[in-house]
Formats: sequence, structure tokens, C-alpha cells
Amino acid sequence: MKERRFCEEFSPGYYGICTVGGMLSAGTTHLAVTPLDVLKVNMQVNPIKYSSISSGFSALWREQGPSSLWRGWSGKFFGYGVQGGCKFGLYEYFKGLYSNVLVDQNRTFIFFLSSASAQVFADVALCPFEAIKVRVQTQPNFAKGLVDGFPKLYRTEGFAGFYKGLCPLWGRNVPFSMIMFSTFEQSVDFIYRSIIQKRKEDCSRAQQLGVTCLAGYAAGAVGTVVSNPADVIVSSLYNKKAENVLQAVKNIGLFNLFTRSLPVRITLVGPVVTLQWFFYDTIKVLCGLPTSGGLNRPLREANVSS
Repeated sequence: MKERRFCEEFSPGYYGICTVGGMLSAGTTHLAVTPLDVLKVNMQVNPIKYSSISSGFSALWREQGPSSLWRGWSGKFFGYGVQGGCKFGLYEYFKGLYSNVLVDQNRTFIFFLSSASAQVFADVALCPFEAIKVRVQTQPNFAKGLVDGFPKLYRTEGFAGFYKGLCPLWGRNVPFSMIMFSTFEQSVDFIYRSIIQKRKEDCSRAQQLGVTCLAGYAAGAVGTVVSNPADVIVSSLYNKKAENVLQAVKNIGLFNLFTRSLPVRITLVGPVVTLQWFFYDTIKVLCGLPTSGGLNRPLREANVSS
């Protein structure tokens, strides 16, 4: 019996489900790891005081109280929810679009181009939220959250203050997204082809979601290493430790760009990306759609056969 679906793949409804799924999965997972994010940002801005995960948590708890670990939660939830909706929804759209237009191109190139295109728009949506979040997490007297943070930042720095870190965000997130989506897609293919040795369509939904989790963790771990330098620069710029990217690189040092806060970022990003893919694909499964990745038919084939 054919499985009941809310909509067909590659239809407007399908992209809508992907967008909503991306919003819910990204917003909830980023909210859950807010304490780790607070520590990460403080380690980047003040590496001497917050030199390790254990001592950093102790210092925050002792000096600012347990509530400090949840500072900036609204920016995490709403900002990364909006970003996740754009990232996942637009990735699916661009992947279908480029598969039709660039017929003979390598699949990896399609993954790179689709994820980069989606992330550019996603970061434009995220940037104002990120500007408030970082300040709230590292400057206790700046604001309590988004409600008072937005007007205060606008009064002090104008509209440009919301997008001061856009280029470093692109520098962090576009390479991360390209590596993350491509690694995920390739990992899914490898698991089905070389480990399970079955087609995705012949596996149960539970097995498919298990593959999603394995591929999601691999994607998050690889992407974290690539994006760490830009992440450190973003925190430095938003906390006025440097006036521009070149000054930030000079102040921090090339080695520190790759190593500062990297352990906590791997601890943070790996599970977050895994859970994001799991929640995202669970929403798709509940709507009667197949899980992500694998050897799905390109959009052009689906249109020809319909």
C-alpha cells in the first residue's frame, strides 16, 4: 500500500515542510545547548579567564550565577530557528534547481553550490539575532535579551550594527554548510552502499533515521574544524576586541584561530547537527516523505515521469 503523504516531493508544500522542519529542528537544538554556547563565546573573547570547559563553567557559575548559563537563549532559539528554516528549505530548493540546470555536473558540486546559496540567505536572516546574542552573553549589562537588545543596539550603532559580523558569519557558516551538507549526503550514500548494502527504500524508517544520525554527526564534526577560525573572529568583532577582520586575525594569531574553543565547539556542534538532522528527518517522515540524502531521484527525473 502506498504511503500517505501530505504533499509530493519538490512541490511548494514540500519546500514548506522542509522550511518548517528546519526552523523547529535548528531552534530547539540550539536552545538546548545554550550553556555550552555561552561558555564558547566567553572562551573566545577572554581565553585567559575561561581557559577550559570545567574552569569556564565554574567561573561563570561563581561570578554571575546559574542564570548566566542561559543568557542569550532567545537569540539562540529565534535566530537559529530562522536560519535553520532558510538553510534547510532553500538547500532543498536549490538542490532541485541546480540538478535541473546543471545536468551533467558532479553531484558533490551540486551539494556545494546548493548549500552555499542557501547559507548566504540564511545568514542574512541570522545576523541581527547573532549580534544581540553575542553581546548579551559576554556583556552582562548590555541587555537581557532580544526585546531590549534590538532597540539598544540600534540606538548605539545604527542599522549597520546588526550586520557588522555578516562577512565573518559568511566566512564561518558558508564553508561549514558546504562541508556539512556534502559530508552528510556522501555519508548517507556510503552507509547504504557499503555498510547496510541495501537501498534506502528497502530499509525501515527506524533504520533510515539511524543512518541520518550517523551521517549527521560526521557532517557536524568535519564542518566544525573548517569553520572554527571565522567563529572566533565573529566573537572578537562583536565584542570590540578588534575593528576589522585583519586586526582580529593579527590579535588572535593564526594558530589560535584554529584551536581556540575548538574542543567546546566540537562538543557543541556535533550533537547539535546530529539532533538537527534527526528532528528534521523525523518531521519529514511524519509527513510521509523520505529521509534526506541517499540516491533520491533528481527533480528533472521526477518531473519527466510525472
